[in-house]
Amino acid sequence: MNGESLRLPDELQQPLQRFYEYLRSEKGLSLYTRQNYQQQLMHMAAYLADNGVMCWQQLDSAWVRQLAAKGMRDGIKASSLATRLSALRSFLDFLVLRGDLTANPAKGVSAPKKKRPLPKNLDVDEVAQLLEVNEDDPLAIRDRAMMELMYGAGLRLAEMVSVNVRDIHLGLGEIRVIGKGNKERKVPFSGQAVIWVKKWMAVRGQLAHQDEPALFVSSRGGRISHRNVQKRMSEWGMKQSVASHISPHKLRHSFATHILESSHNLRAVQELLGHENISTTQIYTHLDFQHLAQAYDQAHPRAKKKRKS
Repeated sequence: MNGESLRLPDELQQPLQRFYEYLRSEKGLSLYTRQNYQQQLMHMAAYLADNGVMCWQQLDSAWVRQLAAKGMRDGIKASSLATRLSALRSFLDFLVLRGDLTANPAKGVSAPKKKRPLPKNLDVDEVAQLLEVNEDDPLAIRDRAMMELMYGAGLRLAEMVSVNVRDIHLGLGEIRVIGKGNKERKVPFSGQAVIWVKKWMAVRGQLAHQDEPALFVSSRGGRISHRNVQKRMSEWGMKQSVASHISPHKLRHSFATHILESSHNLRAVQELLGHENISTTQIYTHLDFQHLAQAYDQAHPRAKKKRKS
C-alpha cells in the first residue's frame, strides 16, 4: 500500500489523504472502515496513474466504467465491485463538496447486479417428516404449533414472534401480522396449523406470564426470541432425522414453493408472503421452472436419456 501511494502523483494522492482525514475526524468512521476505503481507492488510483490520469479532474464516466470493467476482468465478485464503486462515489462526492469537482462522474455508473441465490426449500416429504411431532410436553406442542403456523401461513420469523394472542382468529382461520415497513396484513391458515395452535393455546397458560400478550412464549414465560425459535427448529430437524438443515426461512420458502407449484398463481403467493413488489416473488418462478423442467426431462419421449440395453 505504501509503495503504491509513493508512485501516485500529488494531484491524486493529496485529495485522497484529505478524504481519509475527513472520514476520521468528521464522519467518525472506524479504523477498519477507513482502511477498507483506502484499500479500494488506492487500487483504482494506481490503475488511473498507470494509464495517464494525473488528477481527479480528468476522471469522467468513461474512466469509471473502465475501472468497473477492470474489476470484472480481475475476477472481483459483484458484491466486492459494488463496494469499490461505492467508495469511489463517496470520495468524488467529497471532492464535489469541496468544490474540486463540479459533478460526480461515478453517479451514473452502477456495478453489475449480484446473482441472487435461489431460496432453498424442503420437499413435501421432508416437511411431513419434520412435523411428525406428537409429544405431550408443552414446549414440544409449542414448537410444532410454531412450525405448522410458519409452514401453513408462510410467515416471516419476525412476524411470527411478534404475533399476539388477540391476532389469532381460529374460527375464521385467519391471523393478523405486521410485516416489513410496519404494514399490516391478514393471512389465512387452516388444517394442521389450526389444530396445533389450538393445542398450544390449551397449554400456553402453563408457561406464559399472566399478562403476557405474545402467542408464543419461552420457558421463562415471556415472548420467545428469534434466536430461540431458530435453535428449536434446527434441533427438531436433527431429532426428526431430516437431511436438510431446518430454519424458519426454509419453512417460509417451502410454503411459497409448494403453493406456487400447486396453484401457479404468482399474485396470490405475493399477497400471502406480504411482498410489496411482484419482482421479489418472481424468484419462486425459477424454482417452479426447475421442477417443471425436471418433470419434462423425465416424461417427454424425446427428452428421456437412452437406457443401456
